[in-house]
Amino acid sequence: MMPASEQARNAIGLEQRIDYSAAPDRVPLRWPGGARVALWVAPNIEHYEYLPQQIRVRDPWPRMPHPDILGYGLRDYGNRVGVWRLMELFDRYRLPVTVSLSMAVLQMYPDIAEAMLARHWEFMSHGLYNTRYHWGLGEDEERAAIEQCQQIHRAFAGRGLPGWFSPAASNTLHTPDLVAEAGIAYLCDLYHDDQPTPIRVRGGELFSLPYSMEINDSIAWRRGQEAAAFAQKIRDEFDVLYAEGATHGKVMNIAVHPFIMGQPHRIDHLARALEYVLSHGGVWCATGSEIVDHYRAHLQAVPAATAVSRGPGVHQGP
Repeated sequence: MMPASEQARNAIGLEQRIDYSAAPDRVPLRWPGGARVALWVAPNIEHYEYLPQQIRVRDPWPRMPHPDILGYGLRDYGNRVGVWRLMELFDRYRLPVTVSLSMAVLQMYPDIAEAMLARHWEFMSHGLYNTRYHWGLGEDEERAAIEQCQQIHRAFAGRGLPGWFSPAASNTLHTPDLVAEAGIAYLCDLYHDDQPTPIRVRGGELFSLPYSMEINDSIAWRRGQEAAAFAQKIRDEFDVLYAEGATHGKVMNIAVHPFIMGQPHRIDHLARALEYVLSHGGVWCATGSEIVDHYRAHLQAVPAATAVSRGPGVHQGP
């Protein structure tokens, strides 16, 4: 096994993995049917260990000593109650869903697992538990953790994982290479663009799918923003992306958690925000895989000569 220090030296940074591309200079990206915005909704359905077995860089529970009954109880409410409110809401608007999933949920909560499967939700791995971070893992350890998630998904769904979002966004220097090595098509650990982007990896192919830390109820909740403010952020975000999407198709992600937006006093605010977005023509509601597949086809249709150079010595792509 290669020492961790040598593994780190052999890794490459994000600036070497993704070419800089100035948004106004790109070849226009067109979504199916001439849509301006590709909307994908990502509920984060997670499991948090009551007594975490591994505490590395960050303790998952803010209150010490363990157990943190307040933190655990709130998240348990999400899986007992809140998730069913979100399912009803997404059913009402017939939304395709890509769930950011702690893979242990498929084994620990069979009712939730079967309900998601019946709805044909796409599963994007969010690690095994949301209390098992990947920070500090060696390359072989992280490879084994990704493979464990892949095996759970294959056993349940009969196919490989389409996407990956590291637990608690605990991305390492090796994550993109290991995700691509596992045959996973897209990564949601990067928050750098309103369109998908290719990621340079050691082998295979990988795309970054825009996942939002701004239109994310967890971040809003930590900032003390309540549901009305979060719903207004959704509308404001959409208005700008929709206007820009007239010339360059944009991706809009709405990330929610059952223990937050699944609360009785919040769910209707989310419903009204979704209703506003969906009242517009030119909104393509899609899964993560559908967006990435369309973007891949877009890249294949764009001649290399159309790339524009802007910036200090970095190749620019569409």
